Amino acid sequence: MRLNDTVIGSGLLLLSLAVLWHVQSFPAFPGQPYGPALFPGVVASGLALASLLLIRDGLREGAPASGSETGARRLSLPFATTVGCLFFYYFLSERLGFIVCATLMLVALFWTYGVRRVLIAPIAIIAVMVIHTGFFKLLKVPLPWGVLQPLAW
Repeated sequence: MRLNDTVIGSGLLLLSLAVLWHVQSFPAFPGQPYGPALFPGVVASGLALASLLLIRDGLREGAPASGSETGARRLSLPFATTVGCLFFYYFLSERLGFIVCATLMLVALFWTYGVRRVLIAPIAIIAVMVIHTGFFKLLKVPLPWGVLQPLAW
């Protein structure tokens, strides 16, 4: 069954509003201009914006709330790959490290979602390095090094 974008957008909007409401209870860090609520709040705000766009597109489309199953089989492999990547990271990130796991995950996801093969590796490597730098160096999040521990900077 395929759901109209209005239904999905409404559910995601409710989720984002719940997250925005919840992060208001996070404690502030003394002497810091931002605290632990900043990143989840920014992500939830982005999700709320994307949800509103989905709702708008669903209303413009005017399709029924549910449709045929033609797209369901086409989406089952990408969905399974996404869930598999989450389990892969959960179970192997300490052993392999963030950089290795995230790169392999992005390669698998890009391949499954149909990114041109010549772009998969360069984009995955650049994206992982940007994400790693942002979280490890700028936000001081301790990401696992795994097999790359001898190269840790």
